[in-house]
Amino acid sequence: MRMVTPPGVYAPQGDTALLMETLAREELEPNARTLDLCTGTGVLAIAAARRGARATAVDVSGVSAATARINATLHRCRVRVLRGDLTAPVTGERFDLVTVNPPYVPARPSARPPRGPGLAWDAGPDGRLLLDRICHAAPSLLAANGVLLLVQSSLSDVTASLAALERRGLRASVAARRTQPFGPVLTERAGWLRERGLVPPGTSTEQLVVIRAVHEVAAPVRPDGRPAGLAASGGDGMFEDPPAR
Repeated sequence: MRMVTPPGVYAPQGDTALLMETLAREELEPNARTLDLCTGTGVLAIAAARRGARATAVDVSGVSAATARINATLHRCRVRVLRGDLTAPVTGERFDLVTVNPPYVPARPSARPPRGPGLAWDAGPDGRLLLDRICHAAPSLLAANGVLLLVQSSLSDVTASLAALERRGLRASVAARRTQPFGPVLTERAGWLRERGLVPPGTSTEQLVVIRAVHEVAAPVRPDGRPAGLAASGGDGMFEDPPAR
């Protein structure tokens, strides 16, 4: 899909492609409620909407949120786009599928939070500034048997993400992997990453990983032994109509 990508908005790259491929393998019921955090251009939310999902997209950047709205309109998709800090705009809601391509690149310590283009990839010295928050929040976002698809780099400790999700009661595993060369950001930081022991000497590649975590909930059983219906996931929500063309 072609996306409008103005300056300051994260352009779909290898991690986006890997997450899109993993999303394509997920079953989506008609009108499934989906959420895409750190949406950027909105490409993942749009992909879900094109499959009949009731898609919501969230980004902390006003430019990214506006871009996602534009791209949804261009692709004639109905996507509710919200601006806010990670899960704050959807507090109390639950979703059948959550996708996240967060900032996960280890960055030199700084007294200031990420800003400008770095907002799309800088994630603290260990790359886990948002990953830990996402893993903690995941159970409260997922409906019964809902699925989280989270992409990150091997440089930001995949094992830590799997363990954090398991501690929160989810069944987590690696759903996809792909090795790719360092891009400009990691190439510039390669020396610092080697000093920290995150990259072996002579290495100029990273492994991208998609983690799949499931909020497994056993179906309730009536006194007569028959399965009871599960409650609907999440609230109704209000979906924005695309602006007139």
